[in-house]
Amino acid sequence: MEWMAFALFAVAFIFLLSGYPVAFTLGGTALLFSAIGSISGSFDSVFLEALPNRLYGIMINKILIAVPLFVFMGVMLERSKIADDLLNTMSRLFGPLRGGMGISVTLVGMLLAASTGIVGATVVTMGLLSLPTMLKRGYQPEVATGLICASGTLGQIIPPSIVLVLLGDVLSSAYQQAQLDMGIFSPETVSVGDLFVGALIPGIMLVALYILYIAVLAWLKPATMPAMPKDAHADSVHILEDVIVSMLPPLGLIVAVLGSIIVGLATPTEAAGLGAVGAMLLAAMKKQLTVKNLREVVTSTTRVSSMVFMILIGASLFSLVFRGFGGDDLVHELLSSLPGGVFAAVFVVMLVMFLLGFVLDFIEITFVVVPIVGPVLLAMGVDPVWLGIMIAINLQTSFLTPPFGFALFYLRGVAPSEIRTSQIYKGVVPFIAIQLLAMALIAWWPAIATWLPGKIS
Repeated sequence: MEWMAFALFAVAFIFLLSGYPVAFTLGGTALLFSAIGSISGSFDSVFLEALPNRLYGIMINKILIAVPLFVFMGVMLERSKIADDLLNTMSRLFGPLRGGMGISVTLVGMLLAASTGIVGATVVTMGLLSLPTMLKRGYQPEVATGLICASGTLGQIIPPSIVLVLLGDVLSSAYQQAQLDMGIFSPETVSVGDLFVGALIPGIMLVALYILYIAVLAWLKPATMPAMPKDAHADSVHILEDVIVSMLPPLGLIVAVLGSIIVGLATPTEAAGLGAVGAMLLAAMKKQLTVKNLREVVTSTTRVSSMVFMILIGASLFSLVFRGFGGDDLVHELLSSLPGGVFAAVFVVMLVMFLLGFVLDFIEITFVVVPIVGPVLLAMGVDPVWLGIMIAINLQTSFLTPPFGFALFYLRGVAPSEIRTSQIYKGVVPFIAIQLLAMALIAWWPAIATWLPGKIS
C-alpha cells in the first residue's frame, strides 16, 4: 500500500511535465488514486472526510491573507517606476568602476526584492532598463543576463518574500505535527516573522557573494565588464544626493514593513496591509496612482493570488491521499534509515528539492514536498528556522535552473533578439553555484540563520 504513495507522486509528476495546470493535476491525480485505492481496498476514504476542514482552515488562515497584500504591494511598486530612478542613480554612482554597472544591478535587485518580492516584475524591469545599456557598454552577454536573472531572484530570500510567507505557514503546521508525534502536547510554534528575521543575514550574505564575484571577475577579466565613462557634468556630491533621494522612499517602506514585524508592532499580515497602503502612497508621489494602473494592479494581484490558493487546495487533497496510502510513514522510514543520520537526511531532501527545481515551480515544491518531509526532519531535531532558510535558498535556485527556470523565461521575453537562449543559460551557472555555496555556508554555520531570531525573540 505504501508504494502506491510513490506511484501517486510519480504519476502527478508526469502530468505536471505534460503541461497540465498544477492545481488540477494534484487534485485530479489524488482523486483518481483514491478511487483506485478504495476499489482495491488499499485506501480508507475516511481520509477524504478531512478535506472540508482543510479547506476551511485555508479560508480562515490569517497568515495567508498576507499573500495577496504582498503581491499587491509588489505590483504597485513595480508600476510606480521606482526601479527606473534607482537604476539610473546607482549606475551614475558605480558606473565608472569596472563591473560597476553589475554592482548597481545587484544593489537595485536587492532593494526591489525587499520592497516588491516579485521575481517576474524585477527581472522584466531590470531586463528592460539595464540589459540594453550593459550590452551597449560592452558587457559580455552571458555576464549581463546572468546578473539580471540572479539579482531578480533575490526576492525569494530577502523579506518580505512570498516564499517565506508560504513556507512559514507550511513549516508551522509541520513543526506542530512533528512535536505531537513526539508526544509533546504543548507544541512550540514557528512564525513567518521568525523566517523573515532569519532570512535577513543570509539574504545580505548572498548579495555580498554576488558583488564579490562581480569584483573578482571584473579584476580577472576586465573586458567582460568594462567601466562606463564618467559623467563630466556631475560631481560625486550631487550623484550621492540623487542616490539618497531615490533610495529614501523604498527604504522607508522596507523599514516600516519589516521593522513593524521585527519589533513586534504588527503581524506579517498587518505589515503586508501597511506595505500595500505605503505602495499606493509612493505611487501617488510618483503620479502613477491612476485608475488604469490601479485596475491593472488589482487584476494582476487577483490572478497571482488565485493561482497560489488553487495550488494550495490541490496540494491539500494530494497530501491527504498520500498520507492515506501511508506515504508519510514510508518517507519517515527511508530518511531515518539513511547512514549518516540527520545530516544525510537533510542532504538527500535538499538534493531532491534542487533536482525538482529543474522542472517544478517553487509553489509546487512548497505545498507538495515540504509537508511530506518537513515533519520527519523536524522530528529528528532540525531547527525549523534554519530548515526554512535552507529550503528558501534551495527554491531560489529553481528560478535559475534550466530548462524551466522562470527567471530565464522572463528575461528571454524582454531580451534583444541577438541574445541567444544558450547565453542566458550559461550566464546563470556561476550564480547557481554561488547559491549552493551560500547553502553550504549556512549548513556549516547554522548561526547565520538562527542567531538573529534568537536575539530578537
